Amino acid sequence: MGEIRVGTCSWTDKALVSSGWYPAGHRDAEGRLRHYATQFPVAEVDSTYYGLPSARNSLLWTDRTPEDFRFDVKAFSLLTGHPTRPEALPAALRPAFARQRGRTGIDPGLLDDVWDRYSAALEPLRASGRLGTLVFQFPRRLVPGRPAVEFLRRCRERAAGWPMAVEFRHPGWWREEQVDATTALLTELDTAAVAVDMVQTLPASVPPVVRVTTPELALVRFHGRNGAWGTGTKEERFRHSYTPEELSEWTPRVHEMAEQAREVHVLFNNCCGDAAVRAAQSMRHLLGLS
Repeated sequence: MGEIRVGTCSWTDKALVSSGWYPAGHRDAEGRLRHYATQFPVAEVDSTYYGLPSARNSLLWTDRTPEDFRFDVKAFSLLTGHPTRPEALPAALRPAFARQRGRTGIDPGLLDDVWDRYSAALEPLRASGRLGTLVFQFPRRLVPGRPAVEFLRRCRERAAGWPMAVEFRHPGWWREEQVDATTALLTELDTAAVAVDMVQTLPASVPPVVRVTTPELALVRFHGRNGAWGTGTKEERFRHSYTPEELSEWTPRVHEMAEQAREVHVLFNNCCGDAAVRAAQSMRHLLGLS
């Protein structure tokens, strides 16, 4: 049976910081992470989606957590085909990025440069054993088909030697007629499939399919079940308090994942106030971890 780790998709979210969950004396950057690491054994780094990480932060995160702690790190937006602000790039890369305007796709050379900076900054996490996986969350416009498969292969080639997980936002990847092909592709790429919990009443709803595609890691992310997904503000999209009954739907699935992977990471992204940490604590209890 693999080890199950439960945590949240950010320990720095403003709503969490202002909720009062962090005790007095642990509300600065160092204190927050040190306190979080006493409560949970894994966390997702969300900030690396919006801007490239720094080696300094990787060293600080390593210093402030126990040796067996894990960080799952979101891939930078440009690497996954999301819109990216020019200011999110280092000044030296902005001219090359500006030349991409009006073109279809991003120059592979620019993506290689971005990857080199991104991966170099995360090397201290990997060297210390703190890195769980890189989480490549792809936009909804990445639909199943040959161009998407080729893009995924290029992403995996760029990240060769690094642990990698993929979350699809287009539901077609996990619909009945496509699920076997998606599973086979991610298995071939030695890439973990991210299972998703979210509202299931919308055209954009991704089915809660569980497939373990690498023996090292399985991952599930809980986004909440708010009907405003994809249309409302961040608070509206993610506002959801999981009930024990909703979480219990996943306990047999998580145990099934643990029978096939060395580690299972269960991460809560319902980031409104302290809802994510409360859900994570409840899930730990339901799974018999606390």
